Amino acid sequence: MSQREWIEKDFYKELGVSSTATADEIKKAYRKLARDLHPDANPDDAKAEERFKSVSEAHAVLSDSDKRKEYDEARRLFASGGFGPRAQGGGGFNPGAGGFDINDLFGGGAGGQDSGLGDIFGGLFNRGGAGQRTAAPNRPRRGKDLETETTLAFREAALGVTVPLRLTSPTSCTTCHGSGAKPGTSPRVCPHCNGTGVVSRNQGAFGFSEPCDDCRGTGSIIDSPCEDCHGSGVTNRTRTITVRVPAGVSDGQKIRLKGKGEAGLRGAPAGDLFVNIRVKPDNVFGRNGDDLTLTVPVSYGELVLGTTLSVPTLDGRVGVKVPAGTVDGRILRVRGRGIPKRPEGAGDLLVTVKVSVPQKLDDPAIEALKTYLEAEKASGFDPRAGWAGA
Repeated sequence: MSQREWIEKDFYKELGVSSTATADEIKKAYRKLARDLHPDANPDDAKAEERFKSVSEAHAVLSDSDKRKEYDEARRLFASGGFGPRAQGGGGFNPGAGGFDINDLFGGGAGGQDSGLGDIFGGLFNRGGAGQRTAAPNRPRRGKDLETETTLAFREAALGVTVPLRLTSPTSCTTCHGSGAKPGTSPRVCPHCNGTGVVSRNQGAFGFSEPCDDCRGTGSIIDSPCEDCHGSGVTNRTRTITVRVPAGVSDGQKIRLKGKGEAGLRGAPAGDLFVNIRVKPDNVFGRNGDDLTLTVPVSYGELVLGTTLSVPTLDGRVGVKVPAGTVDGRILRVRGRGIPKRPEGAGDLLVTVKVSVPQKLDDPAIEALKTYLEAEKASGFDPRAGWAGA
């Protein structure tokens, strides 16, 4: 694939977002597509796997503000005719007497300085295409960072848990050790490009470098391909990673596992794995930071006379004293019985008391309540005294 074709790839279209999409919109679109297209959800579906790779490539560029800016700028220049054959004889960039080599945009500017775009389109996608210069196809390259997601129960997230994660990702072929050649054989240097992986051609005042067709940009030719990886040197491998999730993680938090991402090429370090945490709501507890929240139904008499409630915590039950005369909706704090984070210490348990009104009473209860209301009135108590609507 030529450098021009790389630039003309529409990463925004891959994710189904506009070119003005925010970082959050890009992230949301990627997560949905990655979840729908993941190889685990589409076993033996080559089309879904290819789309998954394309979506991942698009996200890798658009999720990085610097790379996205450079990508947008390069596309703008190409669209306006600033580079390439369209610039000849018309508006746009004038190469001048010395001509212009498009490699300067991708692999090195004036004085040999790196423009950064070569790393985006060459190193990021690992495709032996745009941005690769002499010896680039054979250099070690750090593995890509991977991202996955796991869903935890509320109490698992609060107390911490160890979970297995099943991942399918590219890794060096264990049969040929990444060379792509059948065991006992070795790749040979491509005679067409002399091992550089790229060939140059001139078009008017412009010079273009493209991946070598004979070796597909790798710089070497494999006469006897490895049967397991078919000469690519890379295979998709499913592996299980055990992840220790610390106590107190919250919904949306991201955990980084260093060196657990995609394997590096030719001895380079592996990338990192980022695990996005999703936490299911609990039918008993809520959460406010490191504090647990809990609503307990009580009777009117318990609030008036006072009582001791037995309430649940993450590790058993605890007694909570309700003082006489407690108002409905009051929050009672039990220190140290919330989210057990360390070394910060545990949060608190916040217990809200809520009056439960009986929907039906038998005759003795009704008579007793009427007697109480008469006594309450005789004592001078008025629940609406001081109320603005009285």
